[in-house]
Amino acid sequence: MAEKVVVAMSGGVDSSVAALLLQQEGYDVVGVTMKLYSLDHVDLPANYQGCCTVDDVEDARAVCRRLGIPHYVLNVQREFQTFVIDYFVAEYQKGRTPHPCIACNDKIKFNFLMTRATALNAEYVATGHYAIRECSPQGWVLKKAVDQGKDQSYVLFGMGQQELAHTLIPVGAYSKDDIRQMALDAGFANADKPDSQDICFIPLGDYR
Repeated sequence: MAEKVVVAMSGGVDSSVAALLLQQEGYDVVGVTMKLYSLDHVDLPANYQGCCTVDDVEDARAVCRRLGIPHYVLNVQREFQTFVIDYFVAEYQKGRTPHPCIACNDKIKFNFLMTRATALNAEYVATGHYAIRECSPQGWVLKKAVDQGKDQSYVLFGMGQQELAHTLIPVGAYSKDDIRQMALDAGFANADKPDSQDICFIPLGDYR
């Protein structure tokens, strides 16, 4: 029986190809999209590319449908408010530089993803981060991605040995161009979707 992996799917091309690569490797893949924050009340331009929109959920669902894998949406907005947004505001008010993506990975994404994986009897979780996970004599280590211009290993530094042992990060071995080409070859509608640049709960950089 194939080992099961739960893939965090944002609707972007990286996590979509992560699911594709793991399926090609023989894993039993399940897609999960975490609803972190609602932008439904924000007046955004039609061409806005961020995350957490209805379109992002639909993009993830479309990829899962094309791959023939299950897709679930997990609402973690309350926890995201507590551990990420409230933390961000508190640090900002103290004149310190907050790191919301690191807090999100540590407190939300991997925490809740692991919980969902356990509920689904999955051995692994996976993301579309650009980083490389290797086993060394000292244990699991994180290394920079092949595409160092896209490297995200620094936002995963809080992961411990137990988490690393049960996490797969397949896209780190490829360049961004490779990932987009794989998505195109697979017929993914989001193959050319621009990367998200903004902090997800501060669209267009408006801190007010």
